[in-house]
Amino acid sequence: MEDKKYFSSRWGFILATVGSAVGMANVWGFPYRMGSMGGSAFLIAYLIFVVLFGIVGLSAEYAIGRRTRTGTLGSYEYAWNKRGLKKVGRVVGWIPLAGSFCIALGYSVVVAYCLKALVQTLTGTLMTVNTQTWFASFSEVPYSVMPYHLIIILLVVISLRVGPEGIEKSNKILMPLFFILFCILAIRVFFLDGSFEGYEFMFRPEWNDLKNPKVWVFAMGQAFFSLSVTGSGMIVYGAYLPKGEDVVKSSITTGIFDTLAAIVSSLVIIPACFAYSVDVGSGPGLLFVTLPEILQDIFMGRVFAIFLFTAVVFAGISSLQNMFEVVIESLLHRFPKAKRSNLLVGIVVLLFGISVNMEAINIWGPWMDLISIYIIPIGALIGAITWFYVLPKDELLDEINDNNGEKKYTSTWHNVGKYLYVPLAAILCFIAIFKGISF
Repeated sequence: MEDKKYFSSRWGFILATVGSAVGMANVWGFPYRMGSMGGSAFLIAYLIFVVLFGIVGLSAEYAIGRRTRTGTLGSYEYAWNKRGLKKVGRVVGWIPLAGSFCIALGYSVVVAYCLKALVQTLTGTLMTVNTQTWFASFSEVPYSVMPYHLIIILLVVISLRVGPEGIEKSNKILMPLFFILFCILAIRVFFLDGSFEGYEFMFRPEWNDLKNPKVWVFAMGQAFFSLSVTGSGMIVYGAYLPKGEDVVKSSITTGIFDTLAAIVSSLVIIPACFAYSVDVGSGPGLLFVTLPEILQDIFMGRVFAIFLFTAVVFAGISSLQNMFEVVIESLLHRFPKAKRSNLLVGIVVLLFGISVNMEAINIWGPWMDLISIYIIPIGALIGAITWFYVLPKDELLDEINDNNGEKKYTSTWHNVGKYLYVPLAAILCFIAIFKGISF
């Protein structure tokens, strides 16, 4: 693949990968889990897993992508072919790829909700209605979301037309603005009466909560999926990474910024919930019901609501870029003549979104549960096994150490992946499947 395009700089790559990782898992998923799992105890456990998964899991996905100069399907085919099992690789790669595509189908609808919220905040509608009734109307008037869904898909497809260059340029704008807007919101929330209790909840250690296995399980799941270590998505960005870059260092940087995004989001949501005595563990309602209701009551609330939904839309688009790109690249790998694959993917996502919007309550929830409970965990486990058990150790280490001599990673790094990361991926997968838990 000599004609492969690359990210123009390490920071362009980092911003693109951060854009992929930062999304709803950070904006409402992390605050929700933190709120329902003991606050600071969940944060401690989460940080431990982010460090582990960033150093071995994420860097392995970057490395295999760069090694093969292709995405999901090509990488699995390459790795299994090293064991004389090319046909197996051609099959198993479809499972994590399906996870990326299926999550994009449902995720694009959520981002469309956010865009609708932004538009109705700009017009003032959202600041004068009962937010619970407003959110319920998404399923009662499904066609009202479709124009926003079409806009989101068009924005993503257009930004991907020029490959990594389009992804890099858009994320150089989207990601800094995301952090700036959420920092502004966090400063405003700091001055709310009663917000200090929220900071105590977040950062005062409650050591007894660390004895709760659920805290560790959900922190592990949050770290896995917040970093997008799903055996698919980050491979394609690794394929656009030039030789000589330290993939482990890049993975750590991605993990740091992804964690900062989650913490900054929590600094907005959790103290605001404490200030207004609302349930911090109320799930998606935090974003679409609780926060708009709070912002209705504070000075310049409409301005801050615009900031909020603008930042969330930015995060959603940057994540969708990765979900679309991994599918588009794999289709081109398997079907080189499919030159309009970006348009094809966009049409399929749009058609699915129309069906979801027509039956929002009956379809969207079960669909996202199916993906998050079964397909994504299985794909993540397949990826972990493939990189650390199927791909020859020396070959993976050779790619990891292609870093212009910055650092030498030894068998210790590989053993951490093989004997710690892979078993944890297996545990998470089995818990998800047999307990029916959505992470």
